[in-house]
Order: sequence, then structure tokens, then C-alpha cells
Amino acid sequence: MQQITKRGLMLGGAALAATLARPALAQAMDVAIIGFQMSSETHARAANAAAAAARAKGWNATVLNSEGSLPRHAEQLDTLIGRRPKAIIVCMGKPVEAEAQFQRAKAANVPVVTIMSGASNDTLFDIQVNEYKVGAEAALWLLGELGYQGNILTQRFEGNVGTRIRGKVLDVVLSENTGVRVLGSHTMARTASWRDDVRQGFQALLLRHGAQTQGIWASFDGQAFVIDDLLKARGAKKGQVKFVSIDGGAETYRRIADPESTLMATVTIPFEEMGTKAVDAVERIVAKGEPKGAITSGPYLFMDAFLVDGNNVRRFL
Repeated sequence: MQQITKRGLMLGGAALAATLARPALAQAMDVAIIGFQMSSETHARAANAAAAAARAKGWNATVLNSEGSLPRHAEQLDTLIGRRPKAIIVCMGKPVEAEAQFQRAKAANVPVVTIMSGASNDTLFDIQVNEYKVGAEAALWLLGELGYQGNILTQRFEGNVGTRIRGKVLDVVLSENTGVRVLGSHTMARTASWRDDVRQGFQALLLRHGAQTQGIWASFDGQAFVIDDLLKARGAKKGQVKFVSIDGGAETYRRIADPESTLMATVTIPFEEMGTKAVDAVERIVAKGEPKGAITSGPYLFMDAFLVDGNNVRRFL
């Protein structure tokens, strides 16, 4: 009887210790996630996936939306640094504009992982795709569909490093293939009403050049949705205009598969996987104490992007 009592006490003590340890660990892992502009599908996809992955581990995850405002973004970072979470994950942030905040985070020993934002000396690393490769995939798909001859319109955005690189790569490809000519281009402003800006700007291009246009290139899928709706309103059919954009996602795949839509292809970026990868990195570095170099040796952790068009879209629906 005495042996049973001692064993029971030992087991009970171990169970109590384990129970006490679990809440302590969960409380310790307080992670903050900032999406720069959550009205953008890609920002929301990465941020929400990171939050879901963190909560699945029993962590506390706070999600903030900077609403596309640089002052608000800086203010949110400053507030978080004062709270001292175990880590901050920033989706589509602005390392140059937020340099002072990232420096303060580093000085306060609050590690920062960014997603699709660009590198910074004051963050652990940026989870990225190779935007030069992404830009080349989209440009070469479009030129191939055109037979390297024809006129195109482009919808650009210079306010994000990724979309800016995609446009520059398109320009390089066009410089070597002079049979394809840009009739006109609209550059989206950084504004909360960016969809209206794209609609008005590209409508003007279509009114002026629509009859002479054989191809359209958009720097990201959100722009492409607006343009697709404009083309459908004009009576355009799939394939009449070769149309490519970049990002991927459920709505994009639906449109590529839809015979009534004019969108034909995208280069897919794994935003949800990026959010999950950011949380895994935080766990390995912060919770388990692994060195950053065990995950990536440089300022970027690269993930693969891939082309989706009518040939393979059914796999993603």
C-alpha cells in the first residue's frame, strides 16, 4: 500500500508539473503579426495563415492591419516593441521606411521575420520568392502566347519591391524581343482605393488602344481582376487577348478555368506556406534556440513559385 501511494504521488506530481508547464509555454509565446494592407488578398492570406499556424501551436497571436499607411505601420511597430512580444512577423512591410522601428526591435531583442518585404540588416530574414524568376516566367509566357509579335498593355505598381522587379524584368525581356511593343501603361498609385485607380487608368488605356491590343500584363492578380471585369464588359472572350498576371489563389484559378473570364495565366506565389514557414522559423529560433543560419544563411529564405494556366489549373481548383 505504501509503494502504491508513493508511486501515485510521483505520477501525480509529474502530471501537475506538465500541466503547469504547458500554460507557461503558451504564455511565453506571444507573437504579433502585421499585414501592411489587409484589403489586399495576398497580405491577408500570409498574415492569416501565420496567425492560424501560431494558434495551432497554442500561442497567442495578435494580427494588426496597417491599412496601407506608413505612419500607422510605424506606430504599430513602435507599440508592439513596447509590449515586447516573443517575435514580430511583418507581411509585405517596408523595411526602408520602417528602418528605425526595426532597429529598435533588434535593440530590444524582439526578433522580426518579414514576408515578401525585402531584406533588412535588423530583421532575421525575409521569406520570399525569386521575383526575378517570377517576372521572367510571366513575361515569357505572354511573349510565347503572342508568338513574339504584337502589341501589349501593362498595369504596373512601383510602390512594392516585388511588383517593381516584375516590371523591370518585363522591360528587359521586351528589350531583347522588339517584335512586341508596349502601346500604353498605367501605374497604380498607393491608395486605399487602388481598385478604382486601376479601373479608371486601365479603362482609359482600353478606350485608346483596345482595338490594337493582343496582350495584357498585370503586376499582380488584384489588378488583373479589375481588368478582367473591364474586358468582359467590352465583350472580350478568353484567348482574344493573351492575359497574364502574378500571385495565384482561389479566385485567380477560378477565373483562369472560367471560359467567360479573359484571364489566362498567373505565376503562383505560396503566400499561405510563407505564413506557416514564418511561424515555424520563430519556433525554431525563439522557442528551440536554433541559430538563424540553420534555416537560411542569407537575408532571404526563398520558396518556389510556379506557372498556372489552362493546362494545369484543374489541379488547383
